[in-house]
Amino acid sequence: MQFKGMAFVASVLVLGACGGEKKAETPPPATPAPAEAAPAAGAAAAGTAMPITGKTIEVKMVGDAKGYRFEPANITAKAGDGIKFIVESMGPHNVAFAVTMVPADSKAQLDANFGTDRMGELSSGLKMNTGDAFTLSLGGLKAGKYEFNCTPHLAMNMKGTLTITP
Repeated sequence: MQFKGMAFVASVLVLGACGGEKKAETPPPATPAPAEAAPAAGAAAAGTAMPITGKTIEVKMVGDAKGYRFEPANITAKAGDGIKFIVESMGPHNVAFAVTMVPADSKAQLDANFGTDRMGELSSGLKMNTGDAFTLSLGGLKAGKYEFNCTPHLAMNMKGTLTITP
């Protein structure tokens, strides 16, 4: 009987927290936004995806009897190029960069370049079906090595390395 009483009290608290009417709040008076400095040439404002200005490299996301992998797994590209990741077989697949391995001064731009196709920080949404694709811009990124993986198949060693050259 004591358990039922505790369950009843917990239910009342939950329902009480959910109920009630929220009164409309008066918005604060509008103030003009401060002028922002223009971004440096070749760089986007924080949170703005950069366009692809070079070539687009195709990378297959594969799962078969040989295992799970990116083909090719090692990619060399220039800043401004794009990479189109295409599900070849055995989805779901995605593209995720190791947050701790991305240079700090490129992290915000790389994250912005995912655009609206994001599942989380530095990670694309899941692609379920053969032929589904995701294209990532390398615009505004610094030269260096960027390690990536497929989150659902990371334990099966589905990894790759992107080398961006100047």
